[in-house]
Amino acid sequence: MAIQLKNICKSYCDKQVLQNVNLTLHPGEITCLMGASGIGKTTLVNILAGTLQPDSGEIIWPDNNRHVSIVFQEDRLLEWETALTNLLFVTNSQNTELAKQLLTQAGLADSINKKVAELSGGMKRRVSICRALIAQSNLLILDEPFKGLDNETKLVIMNMVKQHSRKYMLCVTHDASEVEFMGGKLIII
Repeated sequence: MAIQLKNICKSYCDKQVLQNVNLTLHPGEITCLMGASGIGKTTLVNILAGTLQPDSGEIIWPDNNRHVSIVFQEDRLLEWETALTNLLFVTNSQNTELAKQLLTQAGLADSINKKVAELSGGMKRRVSICRALIAQSNLLILDEPFKGLDNETKLVIMNMVKQHSRKYMLCVTHDASEVEFMGGKLIII
């Protein structure tokens, strides 16, 4: 059964950002969303994640099962905590070994116990992605997840995302090569 967004509308003051947007996320399929800057992609992501309410329209969840993990455009990490603690935060301090494995796979073995504030931008991005991958969810949302990563690291991280995919996946990107690599269904708004 699919996650369905039906006639989603959202305005900010007098500016209509989303108007009757319909989107279906099918199980086992990576849906990639592209569109011009300012068109409303992140607004749609926030509505789907439940951090923003639409003005109208509805989201239909299979079995009312709304468990979402997300990589926002901003890293939104606990800067004063370690990389490991940031991952364990979303698992209630469980899965320490899996957290260490993910961070190591992301090339952060030497930074597991470093405070996030000490990490570079690309390292923080990888911690954010690892945090979303370790969280228990049936929907993984990635909003420009690979920005700031060099090409070699980007390939490693995209492979990780594919390996740890969820029942439903939505990836927002401006990069057609990412859509091609992820093997996703492309939707342009």
